[in-house]
Amino acid sequence: MVTCLPESPRFESSAEQDVFDVLRQQLRPEDVLIANQRFVDRTKDHEVDLFVLMPGYGVVAVEVKGGSVRHTGARWEQRSRGGNVRPVEPVDQARRALYAAREYVERDPRWRDSSRSRIRWGYAVAFPYTELDADFCAPDAPRWLVQDKADLPQLRDRLRDVVARQETRNRPPDRDDVALVREILRGRNRPEFSVTAEADERDSESQRLTHEQLMLLRVTRLLNRVEVRGGAGSGKTVLALQQVRELARGGGPDRRQPQRVALVCYSRGLAAYFRRVTGAWPRKERPAFVGTFEELGQQWGAEPEARWLERAAPPPGPTRSTPYYEEHLPAQMAELAAALDTGHRFDSFVVDEAQDFADLWWQPILRALKDEEAGGLYLFSDANQRVFSRFGAPPVPLVPLVLDHNLRNTAEIGETINPLAPNRMRLLGGHGPQVTFVQSGKDQALEVAEDQVLHLLEEGWRAQDVALLTVGSRHPRQKDAYADPDAYWATFWDDADVFYGHVLGCKGLERRAVVLCVNKDEAHDRDREKLYVGLSRATDRLVVVGDAGYLRAVCGDEVARHLGCGG
Repeated sequence: MVTCLPESPRFESSAEQDVFDVLRQQLRPEDVLIANQRFVDRTKDHEVDLFVLMPGYGVVAVEVKGGSVRHTGARWEQRSRGGNVRPVEPVDQARRALYAAREYVERDPRWRDSSRSRIRWGYAVAFPYTELDADFCAPDAPRWLVQDKADLPQLRDRLRDVVARQETRNRPPDRDDVALVREILRGRNRPEFSVTAEADERDSESQRLTHEQLMLLRVTRLLNRVEVRGGAGSGKTVLALQQVRELARGGGPDRRQPQRVALVCYSRGLAAYFRRVTGAWPRKERPAFVGTFEELGQQWGAEPEARWLERAAPPPGPTRSTPYYEEHLPAQMAELAAALDTGHRFDSFVVDEAQDFADLWWQPILRALKDEEAGGLYLFSDANQRVFSRFGAPPVPLVPLVLDHNLRNTAEIGETINPLAPNRMRLLGGHGPQVTFVQSGKDQALEVAEDQVLHLLEEGWRAQDVALLTVGSRHPRQKDAYADPDAYWATFWDDADVFYGHVLGCKGLERRAVVLCVNKDEAHDRDREKLYVGLSRATDRLVVVGDAGYLRAVCGDEVARHLGCGG
């Protein structure tokens, strides 16, 4: 059956509906029938009743006029069922719309950059209730261009003839041409509600509230050892970045002197985000170091994991081996930090997702301060997002500050994750779509999650808005892409595709629409924390795919009730 866009259009007249139905029956599966296409050129708005895209033949714009239509010798007139007569310009409408559409398509970079030559374009008019003489002809409308009641049974063939007569010098479009024209015209029908526009508004409000929260840094300006605690969506990462900026330009306890600051985290994805953000700042406001704890050690000359693996030959296990990260690397970094000269030390460390740091990791950080006793230490943490089995804390007293507002997630998502947060959060993120739960067994979860990604794209979310995150085994697309971690994380901000990741790597990051694939059916250590991270990565639209029994067992009845999977 022919592809119709939209699948079930609504027409302003029965005449348009009748011609649409005729073409839907006559056209081939490879053809495309578009109804009520709107676009704007430099002079005016245009609306084409029907666009017919036929590989091997051409593209035809069809203007439909119902009622009784006549030509006076000078103009066209239409009489409605009520007897009213009015002048109409069906041929001019079709021609102007066709030329505007052709210009619109050919000016599009996707068409222009593909170096395609011009395809066949044509226009026609259809009067489904009017009968014309076989030898009818008007200056602006030869008989082959006008389709009357008697022509409807052969309408497809007559439209093919239209493009052959009007565009004989240009080539017929192939299927790729038709697919590209369809893509260029996509999204330009009558305006509909936009999920991204609503998300834009929520995002703007979230940024406003986060900006107000930056006042907290002014309150703590005279403190140099602080731990800011808050649940997911509380703006910790934004505050951490602003703290770095303030210190670098001289906003610390000693406001006269800009500081040499290190911005450190555990996750490679979060580090990639930090580099992306700080790289756009003025040079005087940038931190001296941005990256992971491991990358900090490598900058000092620490032994890489791969070399250690060759030498130590530990038992088989994960690539990021526990003994290396928990023991060898921090011990070596502590020695290297103690030997740093003053010019390579830091006035302050800002650590985001600090709950990921082990006890031994704090020693090299403290030793790398210019003043180990009074140097700046600014931590941002959420104990309930401790997805790794580490329970470290710096061996120095910190002033605790608690954030109790969720500024990022919609109220619907916030209500779902609130029972998992370290404390009940006030939900200020505005309202959005309901959270969706889709029941699936562990083995089918990836396939079901892929289907849900397609549903989100059909809802109007852009590819760059969407992420599929797994809780159990990684998605095959992530496994393939992770051969080059830096290139993989760069795709998180790629406008061209959906992001495929795992909850362990996405702490501190978010996308507007997330499909959380819970491809597990047995509870293990830290699963509650992993689900908390995964559920909170979506700012606006959350779809959860998994087993209801597992989710209830791990997250509790209240979360299950908000998800809509019982409890």
